Amino acid sequence: MASEESYGQERGTGRRALLSAAVLGAGGAALGLSSGTAAAAGRSGRGSGGGVRGLPKPTVIGHRGSSGYRPEHTLGSYQLALDTGAHIVEAGDLVPTKDGHLVCRHEPEIGGTTDVADHPEFADRKTTKSLDGVATTGWFTEDFTLAELKTLRAKERIPGTRPHNTLYDGRWEIPTFEEVLRWQDEQTRERGEQVWIYPELKHPTYFRKLGLPTEERLAKLLRKHGKDGKNSPVIVQSFEPTSIQRMNKLVDNPLAVLLSSANSRPWDFVEAGDPRTVADLVKREGLRWIASFADGIGPTLDLIVPRDSAGRLTEPTTLVADAHRVGLILHPYTMRNENTFLPADFRKGSDPAAYGDAFGAFRAYFETGIDGIFTDNPDTGLLAREDFLAR
Repeated sequence: MASEESYGQERGTGRRALLSAAVLGAGGAALGLSSGTAAAAGRSGRGSGGGVRGLPKPTVIGHRGSSGYRPEHTLGSYQLALDTGAHIVEAGDLVPTKDGHLVCRHEPEIGGTTDVADHPEFADRKTTKSLDGVATTGWFTEDFTLAELKTLRAKERIPGTRPHNTLYDGRWEIPTFEEVLRWQDEQTRERGEQVWIYPELKHPTYFRKLGLPTEERLAKLLRKHGKDGKNSPVIVQSFEPTSIQRMNKLVDNPLAVLLSSANSRPWDFVEAGDPRTVADLVKREGLRWIASFADGIGPTLDLIVPRDSAGRLTEPTTLVADAHRVGLILHPYTMRNENTFLPADFRKGSDPAAYGDAFGAFRAYFETGIDGIFTDNPDTGLLAREDFLAR
């Protein structure tokens, strides 16, 4: 039996070849990438990527669907992301129910994203729990059966910033991930081209301690639907590196490690007593370690281009070049159109909920050489991408 490290290195090399081939495949020539570059990516492990359909670069990823326009993680939000042209839909921040089903919610606490507070039959379920070390009060998916969750309806998470989205409050229920997989297949058939999704395993250490491990549940669903192979159009991500290491042993899907602020520590590291911070992981040694079991990283945009004390962009870091050097792709998060989320140099006017110069901000990030970007506004991202490629 190979050691965990060597096993991960073998599989990681193949996965990087797969995802690099996917990213370079359809769009490589148009992007001015040499045939030698694309061929080298294909030769590094599993070959050319087989039947995997190419993902254009930079890839526009619909963050929780099209959450700038619809309540997040609903089939309505996912559908709009596809209809407006997103290359990939982040369909599923995955959390379990009491009876073990994986459902799509940004967090296990659902008071802010559903109408659960309006259901008197669930009033006694409100509680306070420690979620990754933070006292959190509300209603939690693990305290509900799937049948109970299906009686709830989704609502806009940030109505103060996105009041127009409240028009759709109550329209959609909480989708299960299995429903998302079926939706993916239906959309692929209707469109005649492969639809890609990008689920995230949320708080896996927290759920494993509750006896609801999520990696095995996800792997079982991927196998059931024939989406666990090297050509799968399902990229799996998590903020916990050990969760991605676990998935690396369970399936052959492309994998990505999400990275928060530089001074933060992944919660699995905290639980295990691992002293490393995200700042350590974005150093070359940390990136080489991630590359042994994953294909890419999803860093916060501030790790790509930091902001100064006034919130304005400064000079880019070396993260893009460093990650590419070890074969990792970068899909940073999250671009949004509203002033409150944009760097200060791209805000317009004084209303934090008004749109700023999102096109300018997209351009600044695309110029760093990132492979893709998560955005709440896929239509804006696609137009910005067109501008960038046409320059």
